[in-house]
Amino acid sequence: MMRLVKNGLMFGNLVEVKSAALVERYNRALEHLIGKTTELTEFHIDISGFSPEIGHEFEDDLYLNPKGCNQMFILLSTDQKTAPLLNSHFSTSRSILRHYIGENENQLFALTAREAVAGELMNSVFAMNDPQDLLHINQIDIEADTIQEHVAEANLLGGHIERFMTEDDAWWDDVLIAEMIELAKRTGNIQRNPVELKTQSYTQGNYYTSHFGGVYVFRDTQTPTVIAREMIDGLNELAIENILTFDNREEIAKFLRDEGLSELIVQRPNESTAAIIKQKIDFITITTAALLGHDLKGVTRRNIRMLERRYANEMPPEFSGLMDVYRWASLGGGVPKIGPAHPAFFYALRSSQHEDRDLVNMLLSDLSRMDFRQLFITHKPLFYQAYRNWSEPKKDYVVKFLAAEYAMDKVGAREALFGEEPTMEEPESLYSAEDYSETKKKSRVKSPWGVPLIKDGVVHVRPHDDDDDDDDGDKNYRRRKNRRRDMREELDWDKKKYRGKKGRKR
Repeated sequence: MMRLVKNGLMFGNLVEVKSAALVERYNRALEHLIGKTTELTEFHIDISGFSPEIGHEFEDDLYLNPKGCNQMFILLSTDQKTAPLLNSHFSTSRSILRHYIGENENQLFALTAREAVAGELMNSVFAMNDPQDLLHINQIDIEADTIQEHVAEANLLGGHIERFMTEDDAWWDDVLIAEMIELAKRTGNIQRNPVELKTQSYTQGNYYTSHFGGVYVFRDTQTPTVIAREMIDGLNELAIENILTFDNREEIAKFLRDEGLSELIVQRPNESTAAIIKQKIDFITITTAALLGHDLKGVTRRNIRMLERRYANEMPPEFSGLMDVYRWASLGGGVPKIGPAHPAFFYALRSSQHEDRDLVNMLLSDLSRMDFRQLFITHKPLFYQAYRNWSEPKKDYVVKFLAAEYAMDKVGAREALFGEEPTMEEPESLYSAEDYSETKKKSRVKSPWGVPLIKDGVVHVRPHDDDDDDDDGDKNYRRRKNRRRDMREELDWDKKKYRGKKGRKR
């Protein structure tokens, strides 16, 4: 794993803690939350305050996330909002924490200037013992305060001030005045610099959890659906309409299609999208060569074709399926006919643009694991798990590839693979219960490859009427050309008319 760490592909963008004052504050918060302190004088923390070095010291990577259900956090600085969240068991936890810090940044900035802020993402489930618990997590509440309870004391002082200003006899209450003075010594002037951290609630709608072997829960859809990697005891007893496993490939494809959650990467012949498919083919080639014991040292994009020729007879069906897509997309070959049962099908999909885009791309990468780049981008825990079982040549190749071609331009790579980011901010509908309940349902969309997408379990593509041989583009071009010609004739006529009048005027 050190290859990943040294190349910034693991534990990257953590916040360094090395000053004695910050270490002391962290220990006070740690003692308050779990009754332990660290002997380390320097370490790094993620957005929740979890430190991999302290996790190693405690021999417990879940020391801030007991049983993987109620994530506790320690904030030493608002700079933590850009850090990753390590060892999370729910896909929404980082987004919730990031949104909470952003919403309370001014208050947290003032509080962390003098003390650590500690809190917890609380839900109604304390342990995931049964699949029924998947549906019991409906709302996440966040409560936070400093170890010295500055927020609670500020609220108490605010109440005393309200009494002092409204009650007639409060001027003569020496006890009240003495308490106000003592509280003000610790909180400061709360009327000029208010200290307030309200308990905030976030709706947990669609999410992924690593519990029960990995489960994707889609509740905010027209057809509520749970997708598990494999069938587990009690899963069929869930009070939900659609329960699937990774063995139900056609049903998963139908769900994603009907809900408008996915789209084909290649919707028509196009060089840029063909390049994405070709890269996926290269990744499958690398994986196959590594499994067959090939030394990948010195392999580049230019000589991967040599590996394709050498191991042509050993290539998996994913390779041939994506080659059909690539030929159609770039070389004008026949329209590919691959259905959800084909191993290459989910490699050819990506999420459409909606608030759960990252979740759907996570699911698709789980179904197409030989695409190690997409797995790394969208599902890092699963990538690290797979990485441990790879051969040394493959580990070395993948790390060099990701460091050279992804880490150098993360934004550009994500836009090329998944489309442009709709906004730099996290979608509001992910966090606000009010907004979440008003989220519009996804409309059913037609297949970009043609109509229908799936018939009898196989893709039979009939091009749309307006897609035939780029006729639509030619028609639009001629229409625009004729419109410009008509406008030009009108302008010329007006000029002649104007010149004629001008010429007659003497």
